[in-house]
Amino acid sequence: MLLFAVVIRTGLFAEGRFLGKILDEWVADAQEFIHVKLPHMIVIFGIAFALSRAIAGATNRMVAIADRQDKRPGRHSQMKTFAGILRTTLNGILWTLTSLQLLTILGVNLGPLLASAGVAGIALGLAAQTIVKDILNGMLIVLEDQFNVGDTVRLTGMTGTVESMTLRRTELRDGDGTLYVVPNSQITTVANLSRDYSLATVNVSVDFSASPDKVAPLLASVAMEIRNDPAFAPVFLKDPEVLGVDAIAGSQVVYPVTFKTVATKQYAPIREFRRRVRIALEEHGMLPGDPNRVFREFAGKPGTLEALPEAEDGRAGAGERPAGKPAVDATAIPAETHDPFTAS
Repeated sequence: MLLFAVVIRTGLFAEGRFLGKILDEWVADAQEFIHVKLPHMIVIFGIAFALSRAIAGATNRMVAIADRQDKRPGRHSQMKTFAGILRTTLNGILWTLTSLQLLTILGVNLGPLLASAGVAGIALGLAAQTIVKDILNGMLIVLEDQFNVGDTVRLTGMTGTVESMTLRRTELRDGDGTLYVVPNSQITTVANLSRDYSLATVNVSVDFSASPDKVAPLLASVAMEIRNDPAFAPVFLKDPEVLGVDAIAGSQVVYPVTFKTVATKQYAPIREFRRRVRIALEEHGMLPGDPNRVFREFAGKPGTLEALPEAEDGRAGAGERPAGKPAVDATAIPAETHDPFTAS
């Protein structure tokens, strides 16, 4: 090494000559770099590395906490995706700032570089502002757990099952198989039909001639049969309720029956309930209601409105029932259907 130093300082690199002065300046710069700049660079790089590891640990812990609190597979994939994007974004910002600090220590003029980056950032922001909105809204959807893959939701007026979702878009499949791709920036209101429970109401229409005191217990009995059926019992969260008479129109009396079930599991019990109600009404001699049927009288009950006789011109008159004509059972009267568009 000593021999190399002696040789290098002779000839063209001798002290005082042009190349010798350049060599002296290089040595001085190297000494300054090793003594001042290199320690600063090592400290900055060490801090950046520690922050990077902290970011990785925090995002991994976030996924672990989410897994313990929510065991749904869709939620795990969402949080893993969100954590990966968050980790990548934070690391990108961290190492960009670190690189700028290192370039500053090396004496690089960052003014023109930052000015060019600012202009490029403005142009990119204006061109991709919709994409930025999609991603930001997607991050909020995942972070707030508004819905997950497999949930039945209503978004932007469309109802269906979430098949996949990213930070930019959500894919929705409706009942007839149509696939909708919804940008996350367009999602302003979320109606999640798969959360906690479902509450369904079945409006049973029964003829006016049937006594409510008989209809309500009959509907309650049919509903409880389904509630206790082993095929449907696991989906119920509460016993069905018959709310009473809700509306009367023509000869129709409406009895609402409510079912509280596990989310999105109400359809099978409701279908079975309608089937059994149809059979029960037939067994008890009750007719379904019809808002266009005219109810004439309660059969055999004095003091009630009786059937109106026909006048000579064939229209219903306002006179009394002809002598000897028995009271007519309301359920046996031929239905008189009135079309509101043609009736005079």
